[in-house]
Amino acid sequence: MDFNVKRLAADAGTFLSRAVQFTEEKLGQAEKTELDAHLENLLIRAENTKLWTERIMKQTEVLLHPNPNVRLEEFVYEKLEKKAPTRLNNHELLGQSMIESGNEFGPGTAYGNAMMKCGETQKQIGGAERELIQSAAINFLTPFRNFLEGDFKTIQKERKLLQVKRLDLDAAKTRLKKARMADARAAAEQELRMTQSEFDRQAEITRLLLEGVSSTHAHHLRCLNDFVEAQTTYYAQCYQYMVDLQKQLGSFPSSFSNNNQSSVSGGASISVPTIPVSASLPSVSGGRGSSSGTSGGFTELRTSNASRKARVLYDYDAASSSELSLLADEVITVSCVPGMDSDWLMGERGTQKGKVPITYLELLN
Repeated sequence: MDFNVKRLAADAGTFLSRAVQFTEEKLGQAEKTELDAHLENLLIRAENTKLWTERIMKQTEVLLHPNPNVRLEEFVYEKLEKKAPTRLNNHELLGQSMIESGNEFGPGTAYGNAMMKCGETQKQIGGAERELIQSAAINFLTPFRNFLEGDFKTIQKERKLLQVKRLDLDAAKTRLKKARMADARAAAEQELRMTQSEFDRQAEITRLLLEGVSSTHAHHLRCLNDFVEAQTTYYAQCYQYMVDLQKQLGSFPSSFSNNNQSSVSGGASISVPTIPVSASLPSVSGGRGSSSGTSGGFTELRTSNASRKARVLYDYDAASSSELSLLADEVITVSCVPGMDSDWLMGERGTQKGKVPITYLELLN
């Protein structure tokens, strides 16, 4: 019991010392140890990454689920760790209404038959939309959310601990300045050495975590590619469904077709291009095929000790001295180093050498 009381008193004294140091810093009555410029830049970049990740996630959710009630329902079920009930989306509801009306007017009539065909197409579009939402949730939103709820929370925790160590260091500096007796100065110097060591160690831990944001950017770039591919597939499917529907509507009697064309001048000639969809917009399998070809080149590079030429796709600013800054469209030499993260390669430009993210590169033949 006596030990716990002493420890409680010591903790209270430490907390009070930090509070006094923080207050004096705010009032300009005490010196403050500043972080080095590189660490400050890493902290700013991490904060910006967190800010924009939250904004992009929010706007993506609004895009995929325009109805705020649906978003709220999914949020509640997610917090309860339960699966939200499956409901028809707007396209599927419209398709269902069209099919029911077509049956009411009679499938044998031109209007009823056309309404049923439109309903089936709307349901197909609804199914494609559901696949887009599912793909975006798994390959785009989930990695972004994992960063915010995992990696960034760890960064915040270590950053707060760094702030505590800095307050302890500055408080020790203040006590050393105020010490007059030899014994007091010796104790203050020993305390200063200990707090300086703890601060340096915590600063290094925080720096390593912050430099990992570069890997987060590389990973999120792959997620962005997956999201764009899913959108491309979705719009290609919708386009093809509507082209097929228009061709089917064009087969109805001329009186019905003319009525449709009078409201939309030149409807058939405008909506049906001469280039097939498959030639201009890739399907899911087509997109992944090209992606796997690129990744196959990197896989082959990792399994061999050879080096390859690669073209830089985007500008990249090195986050640490171990990385190499890149300029878009320049050509560098890349090779694989044993033990290196799979998202990175060793890049060389003349006498300069450093790690480069593979998502910023395109291997040349």
